Amino acid sequence: MVTFTARRSEPELVRPARPTPVETKALSDLDDQWSLRFYESIVGFFRSPPGESVKPGKVAKGIKAAVAAALVYYYPMAGRLRKLPEGNKLVVDCTGEGVMFVEASADVRLEDLGQPLVPPYPCVEEFLGDAGDTRDVLAKPLLFLQVTQLKCGGFVIGLHMCHCIADGFGILQFIKSIADFACGELIPTTLPVWKRDTFTARMPPSITHVYPAYKTFIQGLDCTGDDVMLSTPPQSMEVQYLFFGPKEVAILRSHLPEHLSKSTTTFELLTTVMWRCRTLALGYGSSQKVRIMFTLNTRGRSINGESIVPRGYYGNAHFSPMVEITVNELVTKPFEQVLELIHKVKLGTTKDCMKSMVDLMALWRDRSPFGMDRTYEVSDTKWVGGNALKFRKAELVAAGTPHAGDFTSKLISYHTKCKNKDGEDSTVVSILLPKPAMVKFTEEMAIWLKK
Repeated sequence: MVTFTARRSEPELVRPARPTPVETKALSDLDDQWSLRFYESIVGFFRSPPGESVKPGKVAKGIKAAVAAALVYYYPMAGRLRKLPEGNKLVVDCTGEGVMFVEASADVRLEDLGQPLVPPYPCVEEFLGDAGDTRDVLAKPLLFLQVTQLKCGGFVIGLHMCHCIADGFGILQFIKSIADFACGELIPTTLPVWKRDTFTARMPPSITHVYPAYKTFIQGLDCTGDDVMLSTPPQSMEVQYLFFGPKEVAILRSHLPEHLSKSTTTFELLTTVMWRCRTLALGYGSSQKVRIMFTLNTRGRSINGESIVPRGYYGNAHFSPMVEITVNELVTKPFEQVLELIHKVKLGTTKDCMKSMVDLMALWRDRSPFGMDRTYEVSDTKWVGGNALKFRKAELVAAGTPHAGDFTSKLISYHTKCKNKDGEDSTVVSILLPKPAMVKFTEEMAIWLKK
């Protein structure tokens, strides 16, 4: 694998290109939950047209100007988070101080990074600036952005974004706005909407309709902290990336009855198989309860014909359905029955359920953060690399959440879109496990993938 060191400029603050409102804005109760108080990391790789000559520094300077223009519309991102005197609630002070920007270059070509370009990306830390403590989100820039120009004329955008301000879709919307200005647009194609009261807790709160699997934690049960995934130090963990092309997905679908094989999404299929294999690999007791928790985006959803999330909303707009089952049930139940539990909890995401979950997040904010023992978290980020994003003539060829930056968030398995060596659309899934468990996990997955 290729190795290199990026040459970085001194970090500088980029402020909005024009004066913006000086005010304080409240976060939603989805934004302001304990589990989102960290910086999410994303890298995007862009290829310039063949034969196009790009002057050193030209790309970064153009993107820097576009960032300043975009911040006029996304001015809360140029502010700073502050904790209110009473309780643990955060607000964003719109101060216009700006976001951190680094210009960099690397003596490497896009094709040197891998063909096809898939995780793990070589030397990925070289494409990311320094965000400091990724769990400290107060009184510091909400975005750390680095643009690295490559020898071939291509470039890489690496960023750390405070998850309290935007979820993955919101980050992508902001990046698209930067691309709009870089391409000469006068306003963003999608105008941003704040409207964080969309997901604000009711007074008084009611948690009657939360996902059933959360009730264990509400009652303070099963939070013993004895999960090997929470106690193993980072240096004793190992990350692997599993590639699933059309062939591998077809093999896994063959384990399902025909009616389910057609209706089950690839995400649901891979998640269920990996949950079972991961659980066996970690050696939990047969009577212990294990959980699968996955993100469910509410954009594009409607209830009674009314859209839940307005177009342009860039705050956190996802819920985390969870299924709870004993280890024995997970490994002995027919595969399709476990899948149907996931289908059922997704269908249970009703308006009442969402309101109760927002109320629960607000109530939990006043408690100390705790780990959810024996819980496997999964996030579908295939949409990040699946959008036709361009900066002028440069086209996005790969993107994803790298194994870099905040460690705790890497306990999540991320599903990313990619091409396999035959050029077929595929999915790559990250998995982080203690080293001994990774051996067992690999063996279990091999059994499922046999023809």
